[in-house]
Amino acid sequence: MERQNATPLVGVVTPFYNTRDFLAECIESVLAQTYQNWEYVLVDNYSTDGSGDIARQYAARFPDKIRVIQPEAFLDQIPNYNFGLASICSNSVYSKMVQADDWLYPDCLERLVALAESDPEIGIVSSYRLKGKSVMGGGIPYTISTMPGAEICRLQLSTGIFAFGTPTTMLYRSVLVSKNDPFFDKNSFYDDTDACYRLLGSWKFGFVHRVLSFSRVDDESIRGQVEDFNPDILDRYLQLSKFGPSYLEREQFLRLKDEWRSRYYRFLARALVTGQSRAFWRYHSSGLESGGLKLERPYLLGQACVEILKMLINPGQTAALLYKKLRSTVKN
Repeated sequence: MERQNATPLVGVVTPFYNTRDFLAECIESVLAQTYQNWEYVLVDNYSTDGSGDIARQYAARFPDKIRVIQPEAFLDQIPNYNFGLASICSNSVYSKMVQADDWLYPDCLERLVALAESDPEIGIVSSYRLKGKSVMGGGIPYTISTMPGAEICRLQLSTGIFAFGTPTTMLYRSVLVSKNDPFFDKNSFYDDTDACYRLLGSWKFGFVHRVLSFSRVDDESIRGQVEDFNPDILDRYLQLSKFGPSYLEREQFLRLKDEWRSRYYRFLARALVTGQSRAFWRYHSSGLESGGLKLERPYLLGQACVEILKMLINPGQTAALLYKKLRSTVKN
């Protein structure tokens, strides 16, 4: 690999659709970066709330740094993300996505690029992020900032830590983006995580031990709408099932998959007993199918019988569970 310039170009992209309330803050955070060798692409996915006007106003003020583009027609989220990444300047050395309702701390690009430049074999760099009031990410010892990609994949699959983060937290080496088109798999339930597992088998992973981005807690976002469905446990089970064979020893993989299968179906059994919505079951069924799995109904029913028995033996705990379910139903 060739040695890069002292200040390599970073292609930054924000795909957006109807994010008027947050878009200016997102754009301003990019403009405030201490690292200045960047080009910013704003992808207007045919917004109807005035978001496009906000983007074009910024592009008019900073024509040398910001440009606004549109796909030929409205795109779903993942195809739109891929369209945005593919539109980044071909001269860029690094690619950085900033989701439209997120923002970056001023030293974000500077720190991410500095770590990536320290080793040309680093393909992806991430960091801590602030999600609402909670610091997310990590699990990597503070003394370690770079490790083989296969090692972080094994660590995540075997321990449950999650260092990748979200598209907003990560910096990608642009060659990974250009050689993997489309970059995100639209058929994957967790496309950004999937991309990391697919690519890190032959690249190193870098982690900056600083909070460098902010993710909004938004009930209207795609993620926010399914937060009550416990997407994390589904994500964990899918990751292990799909990528465990590539990164784990067979015996360890089989043991962990059996453990997480049991945990996941106990969760589903409790949902069955307490009467979850059709949307809940559609979400988990389609999620399993995206990973080549199917809902194991006989196993689920067996776990549900166990849960019912537990409820009969522990009436106090059962009452508390039903009260929590009732409060959630009334709230929604």
